[in-house]
Formats: sequence, structure tokens, C-alpha cells
Amino acid sequence: MSNTEVDAGGTATSTLKVTVDNSLCQGHARCWHIAPEFFTLDEDGYSSIGTGKPVPVGSEEVVRAGVAACPERALTIEESA
Repeated sequence: MSNTEVDAGGTATSTLKVTVDNSLCQGHARCWHIAPEFFTLDEDGYSSIGTGKPVPVGSEEVVRAGVAACPERALTIEESA
């Protein structure tokens, strides 16, 4: 079983996807400090990644660390088959 997919633009992504629960995010930005190339923030400093953002191939470890750093547990990882 492959752990990569190809998105609509032809870019390889892992089968991991990350979602933010904006009702839990308090704007600590710990995720962004660990992986600023993946985690985006809005103008108020809250996560703006939305739902089901695909993780680029090769970024899985750092993105997992960013998710784990959230003290509010506002970020979740899903892995598709």
C-alpha cells in the first residue's frame, strides 16, 4: 500500500491530512513555530489550515510534531487508506 497520493495539481502528497477545530484553537501558534511551511495563521494568529489539508511528502514527521505541540488539541491528523 502506497502512502502517497497525487493532488489535483499533480503534486505528490502523503495520505495524511490535518484539520483544525477553530472552536478549540487559542492562537498559541506552536504548530506554526514548528512547521511554518505547513501551518498557516490568520491575521489574529489563529490556525487557518481548515479541514483535511494534505501533508506534503517528506513533511509528515514535522507536521506530526506541530500537531502534538498544540496545547488545546485543536489539530487532528487523519490517514486515508
